Amino acid sequence: MSSKKYTNRLIQESSPYLLQHAHNPVDWYPWGEEAFKKAQLEDKPILVSIGYSSCHWCHVMERESFENEEIAKFMNTYFINIKVDREERPDVDNIYMEAVQAITNGSGGWPLNCFLLPDGQPFFGGTYFPPQKAHNRPSWPMVLNNIANAFFNKREEVEDQAKSVTEYVKRSDSYFLSKLDITEEVTFTKNIIQESFDKLKDNFDTVEGGFGHSPKFPSTMALRFCLNYHYYTQDEVALDHLNRSLKGMIFGGIYDQLGGGFARYSVDKEWLVPHFEKMLYDNALLIHLMADAYQYTKDDLYKTTIEETITWLEREMHAKNGGFYAALDADSEGVEGKFYVWSAQEFSDHLDLGEEWALEFYDVSEEGNWEHSNILNRKQTLEDFAKAKDLDYTELKKQLDKIHRHLLASRAQRIRPGLDDKILLSWNGLLVTAYAKAYRATQQEKYKDTAEQTLDFLMKTFQKEGAALYHTYKDGKAKYQAFLDDYANLIEACLEVYQINFDKKYLTAAQNFTQYCLKYFYDTNEGLFYYTSSEQTDVILRKKNLYDNATPSGNSTMFHNLLKISAFLDIPEYKEKVEQGLAKMLKSIQKFPQSFANWANILYPLVYGIKEIAVLGKDYKQLIKEIQQFYFPSAVLGAASKADATLPLLKDKEHGDKTLLFLCENYACQKPVETLEEFEGLLTS
Repeated sequence: MSSKKYTNRLIQESSPYLLQHAHNPVDWYPWGEEAFKKAQLEDKPILVSIGYSSCHWCHVMERESFENEEIAKFMNTYFINIKVDREERPDVDNIYMEAVQAITNGSGGWPLNCFLLPDGQPFFGGTYFPPQKAHNRPSWPMVLNNIANAFFNKREEVEDQAKSVTEYVKRSDSYFLSKLDITEEVTFTKNIIQESFDKLKDNFDTVEGGFGHSPKFPSTMALRFCLNYHYYTQDEVALDHLNRSLKGMIFGGIYDQLGGGFARYSVDKEWLVPHFEKMLYDNALLIHLMADAYQYTKDDLYKTTIEETITWLEREMHAKNGGFYAALDADSEGVEGKFYVWSAQEFSDHLDLGEEWALEFYDVSEEGNWEHSNILNRKQTLEDFAKAKDLDYTELKKQLDKIHRHLLASRAQRIRPGLDDKILLSWNGLLVTAYAKAYRATQQEKYKDTAEQTLDFLMKTFQKEGAALYHTYKDGKAKYQAFLDDYANLIEACLEVYQINFDKKYLTAAQNFTQYCLKYFYDTNEGLFYYTSSEQTDVILRKKNLYDNATPSGNSTMFHNLLKISAFLDIPEYKEKVEQGLAKMLKSIQKFPQSFANWANILYPLVYGIKEIAVLGKDYKQLIKEIQQFYFPSAVLGAASKADATLPLLKDKEHGDKTLLFLCENYACQKPVETLEEFEGLLTS
């Protein structure tokens, strides 16, 4: 460990992750021209080390190696060292993650440590390395020594390796694309959806919910595929799996039973032991899914969990200026999960006589359920617990509310996990959509207000020039050119907010951003979008990034957007682009539906059609509120007091002095109706 106080170039950065390394003895550079010029001038290999502020093993490697003066001296002598926050530069992370996975036969993660030629081509890499050989991993000093020796003494071999790895990364997008004859016509059918569901079902955990074994991630897009599959086919297995999975998470330790909000994933298959970091995007996607599930099932558990999660977001993640922060660390005081776990005594200190039932309800014991401590979790709702124990539910609820207040107040006195307080456009876009969905499901006006306020903040704060946007914002400054998922998620947010307030400015904004993406991101040859703009030049490759990973890929979200805008504005060529792009992805969707789940969800509107729903008349506001509470997986909503010639969805619809509901498809409308009951009849017919 270093005994001196160092300061390197990262002190000028705003990223919390980079600032964590600003006092390392390693002479870190941020990603940029200065580092590459120095590497080329001195002919040295580059180490690009990538992580993020809430990454547990990133902190471990920093403490063990990057704060070590002897190790830092070797790094500074033989390498140009670059630190990257993967959340600020996902484009850089994507390229070098694929490189490392190619080098290590599929192993990846963070911290990601990749070695490059001075021109940026990768030739070797890995993830976490210990300071001494351990865990079947070589030591970090050994890796550094071997890499330096290879670079300076076996240069030709290193360059051949770099060329091979770079070519692999360059070609990797095409591995998932079908090679179509230009005369071949692809038909999207119910059978394709059926085959995709059957493949997805093979990986169901039919006991605990979710997919596969451990570690277990929320997989919200795959669960939405299940909900949609049930909606169109009435297959009960699909709905059962959705409910089992959501309830497993809500009852498990992956959900913060006191404060609300979900951790990133569970290290076990029972959802008990979380990796304790909380990410904005996970919670946005889960709110969105729970809102859909509540619309369809009317299960109050989902509504309550939405409310608790939003309460946590607004208490701990909401910036005063209107955006939401990126993440909370897993660690506090250098210990993973310390902020969240309880000993039996600590928990019991907040119980009065007669409240011992709470120990059983939350699975609290002397021996603990994780490393001699207790992660709060439950097996059932409080109402079911009361019935099983023959206790009065109303009294238990009153006691539990009091216990919660005391436990939360006590927990608030602990040293908190670190907060990553940068504001990311893409993740905030997901959250605006989640708020809009939560409003539709619950009709709580405050959710609508927050959706509008946050969206307005994003469009104002991240605006560069025209429809060009920035990616991240902190300390009053926005920076880095926006990536495809920034645009895609913002467009989706605009479309969703339009469908709760019917202000046409959001529809106009969605179309403007879409046209920008088609100009600067779209590959007309393959019919897919690049991740980076044609204006961006500081990475060695332009990738397309097709996977739906922890978040939906920018490509799949853009195709959802194109379909909706096509229906809103009657732009058939947008739908043609969707069909062209999805045809290329079809074999991958069928083979790997969990990895391409947001893509798979595009199949439903293409196969079953998009419902165009319009409400016109003086009482449209009340009627649309009732309509909004229905679950429509493939529909667009429009509403106004009178027909609007500038908006195809609301054009040429006569309603006289009545308020009428129109149900259309491809602008062919059924006879309009006046009541919700009649509208339900149209839907079922």
